[in-house]
Amino acid sequence: MKLLIVDDHVAMRRLIGRVVSDMVSEIEECGDGAEALDAYHRCLPDWVLMDIEMDQVDGITATREILLSYPRARVVIVSKYDDEQTREAAQKAGACGYVLKENLLAIRELLEKL
Repeated sequence: MKLLIVDDHVAMRRLIGRVVSDMVSEIEECGDGAEALDAYHRCLPDWVLMDIEMDQVDGITATREILLSYPRARVVIVSKYDDEQTREAAQKAGACGYVLKENLLAIRELLEKL
């Protein structure tokens, strides 16, 4: 399984990578939603784990852009925000899952289920 992790904090990308390292064969990383579409095109991952709050292009916008170009892409939002409005925006953008950063082990469960 190939994975693309998009988060503006290197430490968080590495932590997420460690959580799922035994489940994946390849991990690509990028630090902003602006880089996410190019990274997706380059590595064609099975899954994208996408932060929401990033400097240039936020994760909701990046998710929408990826899915416009790659309708079968599977994007999971990984965020610190747990409000209904943010979850709804992620769903409308096409995300197939939503995991809180405080519970990163839920990523494993989600990847195994979907």
